[in-house]
Amino acid sequence: MPLTPLDIHNKEFTKGFRGYDEDEVNEFLDQIIKDYELILREKKELEEKLNDVHEKLGHFTNIEETLNKSIVIAQEAGEEVKRNAQKEAKLILKEAEKNADRIVNDSLSKARRIALEIEELKKQSKVFRTRFKMLIEAQLDLLKNDDWDHLMEFEVDATELEFEEK
Repeated sequence: MPLTPLDIHNKEFTKGFRGYDEDEVNEFLDQIIKDYELILREKKELEEKLNDVHEKLGHFTNIEETLNKSIVIAQEAGEEVKRNAQKEAKLILKEAEKNADRIVNDSLSKARRIALEIEELKKQSKVFRTRFKMLIEAQLDLLKNDDWDHLMEFEVDATELEFEEK
């Protein structure tokens, strides 16, 4: 067990004949006590600093591990988002292709219907034109008829008409 400054201070030496000068020994011991106390204080401070450094190192090690885990999780999440975005893009593309096909098919169907309607309207127009032509020709025949001339020959005598007054 190491000596403490108190152990050095309380140390008693046996006195011998013609021993060391007691004041000189005491002064030397006092100097050793001061130096020893200083060394012990410095040792304690260094141990405290070392403990603080170990605590900080542990803290920073935990932070590093947490950051590494966070980076790994963020990378995995990024990959998952990327995969989901690719899946969604494929679904959107398929849906767009389906809609495009439907629109094209609807347009073709409408175009066919319109073409059929145009043909039907052409036929109806032709029938109408033929009937209208026949009507006009019939009216012209009526106008060309001699019955109109016969009506013009008929004279009405105004004196022959009697008007009754009531």
